[in-house]
Amino acid sequence: MKFQRSAGVLLHPTSLPGKYGIGDFGKEAFKFVDFLKEAGQTIWQVFPLGPTGYGDSPYQCFSAFAGNPLLVSPDILVKDGFLSEENLENPPQNNPVQIDFGSVIEYKKSLLQKAFNNFRKNLNGLENDFKNFCDEHNIWLEDFALFMAAKDYHNGDVWSNWDKHLVHREKEALVKWKKKLSEEILYHKFVQFIFFRQWNAVRKYANENGIKIIGDMPIFIAYDSSDLWADKEEFTVDEEGKLTFVAGVPPDYFSATGQLWGNPLYKWKVMEKNEFLWWRRRFSSLLELVDIIRIDHFRGFSAFWKIPGDAKTAESGKWIKAPGEKLFNTVKKYLGDLPILAEDLGVITPDVEKLRDHFKFPGMKVLQFAFGEGMESKFLPHNFIPNCVVYTGSHDNDTTYSYFESAKYEDSDIYEHAQKYLNYFGENITDELIRTAYASVANIVIIPMQDMLKLGGESRMNFPGKLGGNWTWRFTWEQIDKNLTAHYKGLSVLYERPPKKKKKPEPLKVEEE
Repeated sequence: MKFQRSAGVLLHPTSLPGKYGIGDFGKEAFKFVDFLKEAGQTIWQVFPLGPTGYGDSPYQCFSAFAGNPLLVSPDILVKDGFLSEENLENPPQNNPVQIDFGSVIEYKKSLLQKAFNNFRKNLNGLENDFKNFCDEHNIWLEDFALFMAAKDYHNGDVWSNWDKHLVHREKEALVKWKKKLSEEILYHKFVQFIFFRQWNAVRKYANENGIKIIGDMPIFIAYDSSDLWADKEEFTVDEEGKLTFVAGVPPDYFSATGQLWGNPLYKWKVMEKNEFLWWRRRFSSLLELVDIIRIDHFRGFSAFWKIPGDAKTAESGKWIKAPGEKLFNTVKKYLGDLPILAEDLGVITPDVEKLRDHFKFPGMKVLQFAFGEGMESKFLPHNFIPNCVVYTGSHDNDTTYSYFESAKYEDSDIYEHAQKYLNYFGENITDELIRTAYASVANIVIIPMQDMLKLGGESRMNFPGKLGGNWTWRFTWEQIDKNLTAHYKGLSVLYERPPKKKKKPEPLKVEEE
């Protein structure tokens, strides 16, 4: 699918302002859409929208299909008659620039339970909508709701430690537990109904204002997920829940022992037998929530690092070929040409580039990786092709301001190279990099919100490998003024994002002599 010239912002909804300790789908989400429109932006990129588990990472979710309850807006629950204003008293202490996930989770859970209880008493005319939602999403919703209800019953324990009959999904056990946890199952279905209802309203408003949503698809699922529990035969795990092989990456200059991610791998040969049905459902489901899909760790569709399940480090892994071409051909056969972007960062070999280019998926260019000896010259703008997406940085990197401030004193080679390349020797190198991204031939430019605001390392979103303290950053409206909005509107117009509509020249009136 061909993408036109456009510009957008990377910001997860959790980072929106708001009075309940975390960003949500309330009025601030609609206000952010207004900001994007006024700033000449046509894209809003978000992280995975799934229900987060241990570590609060949107890349480790309890489901590849479900939504995150923490994003549900309490104010809209009041507006829709599921809660009263009194229910919203005593919210968690609201830090406008940082999320305290512990207090937020407890507060949101209590509100959602109250909303569900009120829904049970008074369906508010939504009985048919709720039934239709459950029917339409039954393929994943039934298993997910039971999984979450059983997880709550077992005090949050990982599924492999539950009642063994339930671990094995024996028919009699499933019937028994569905009956035993019927109310809890209905609660989790209700929460998903509300999530989809609220997010779809935000997305509709964005689309009506000329803004498309890019959503992230992690290549791997979490071990502690309904996906694995419900379809163990398609993943590298035995019936007892023991991982036979796990995902990761080999040793490199970031880590001498590699990275042991611990996610289950796919049994690709098993998946091929039903023409990748699980994947087709996953793509279809995500496109209910977003307009464009960014696939994380795209290289894993060409070859993946397969590590024994009992390994202590990633060193003992080996590269295994993946059936990426078969998968995407099958997806195209059933679903047509999908709007897909490929996260092709890291050690990218010719086979990965071949797979990406065969399907014409735009790859990523990150300007932070471009400068200095030993960095990758393919990220320098003069090496770009139109069919790519350029970023100043990503959620796994430091902010651009902080990165270059550090480089100024710790690695002058990087800083001086950037100065010479940009022909810029002032103090505002972040803005100059953003302008360079806009001016490039890349069809799409995405700027992290932290870089738009020129924020320091305190607003970094994620430190890979660090447990705790990630994904907590939020912005405030006080950080945005009309000059910022006008500046980005000007960049979008100046560098034709979107391109100007060109008038076709009138044909010349030519007469014969």
